[in-house]
Amino acid sequence: MLVARHFRISGRVQGVGFRYYVERIALREGLSGYVRNLRDGSVETMVEGDAESVGRFDIAVRQGPPGARVRDVETTELTPTGRTTGFMVTG
Repeated sequence: MLVARHFRISGRVQGVGFRYYVERIALREGLSGYVRNLRDGSVETMVEGDAESVGRFDIAVRQGPPGARVRDVETTELTPTGRTTGFMVTG
């Protein structure tokens, strides 16, 4: 089953390689989407793919890379588009 999910991760998540950690997980899981830093110091990511892969991605994002301290993760379910656009790291 195809699912899409938006995450907003706060804590010590900028300047610790968080976006590239997220990219590695997304590529490993075969997910499409993006990750970017936000001005308030949080990180935003959106992924789309099969439910099991998105579930594993969710668990990994809550842990973060070494040096990160994830304080909070806001999650929003989205309607999947079915498009495979790859995964992009931006801003």
